[in-house]
Amino acid sequence: MKSFSLKNIKGLILYTIVILFAFIYIKDIINILGYIIKLFMPFIIGLGVAFVLNVLVNVVEKKWLKNWKASAMTKRAVSLIVALTMVIGFFVFLLFLIIPNLQNTIAIFADNIPAYTKNLQELLNSLGIDTNIINEISEVFKSLGDSASNYIVENSNQVLETTLGIATNVVTGFINVTIGIVFAIYFLAQKEKISGQVDNLMHAYLPEKIIVKIQDIASLSNKIFSNFVGGQCIEAIIIGFLCFLGMLILRLPYASTISVLVGFTALIPVFGAFIGTIIGAFLIFMISPLQALIFIIFILVLQQLEGNLIYPKVVGKSVGLPGIWVLVAVTIGASINGVLGMLLSVPIASIIYSTMATNIRYRLKEKNLGNKKAQV
Repeated sequence: MKSFSLKNIKGLILYTIVILFAFIYIKDIINILGYIIKLFMPFIIGLGVAFVLNVLVNVVEKKWLKNWKASAMTKRAVSLIVALTMVIGFFVFLLFLIIPNLQNTIAIFADNIPAYTKNLQELLNSLGIDTNIINEISEVFKSLGDSASNYIVENSNQVLETTLGIATNVVTGFINVTIGIVFAIYFLAQKEKISGQVDNLMHAYLPEKIIVKIQDIASLSNKIFSNFVGGQCIEAIIIGFLCFLGMLILRLPYASTISVLVGFTALIPVFGAFIGTIIGAFLIFMISPLQALIFIIFILVLQQLEGNLIYPKVVGKSVGLPGIWVLVAVTIGASINGVLGMLLSVPIASIIYSTMATNIRYRLKEKNLGNKKAQV
């Protein structure tokens, strides 16, 4: 008993020292973690791409090519090519759908600028605003433009540095994504071999009990991420269809283009449709500002329906996470790391939820409360 108490005291002292060290050097720890994440970012992106592509690869390999008499290596190669072609083809289709309409609306807006100017002047006159005041407002805007031009000329070095910084970030992001995609392809091509190597590594250095727990969590994570991707796709199709139907009823322009765009951006949990809304409202605004306002109101209503009913039911059910926790996870994920946080929050929360639920049931069983219904 004496040695046991001494051991606890030593452990408490060690934990206290670690916590104090973490608080004292919290900024340095965050900087080091940020540097490590930045260093491994291409591979983090690659793992994310691999998880998404793996869903398509499994469908092609295990369902579409199930009866094809070919080697496993050939099936994997064909499955990867088909999956990549589907993803790239979808993005190309999206661009060809949006760009022509964008060019058309810009052309319409340019042609209608005189009419817009005339309507604005008539509106200001109807409000009792004198023409001289309108001219003064125009002069103010012109002077602001001149001031902005002079600032850029006088601070050309800072502008150049900022531009170079933005360009560097864009190039770095492009390189990271490219390396990530290449890494994802290699990972998926040899996923069984890599899995075997990791398995051998764990058996060489870890106790069997810990290995079983890691394998259970890895299996659960793979299942949840796969279901999450499938649920997101179903949810995107539903929101895109409802958007198309609503735009037809309201007689809004570019119904098919904007609906596809809203559906695609809805792949970002809960808040993604707002991105499509901004682009869609811009396209419609070029033709009719009133219709753009109607579209925004319609999307706000549709977004409430999606965020509070469709998303928690469809995606929450697919990953085994109750709707209330889906909303909590997405909100917290957005505050931590924006769009990426929203994308990862639901599957991560589902893994934690499922792991805790299993552990709670196990502990209740140990305490002879196995018949008690766990509210998890």
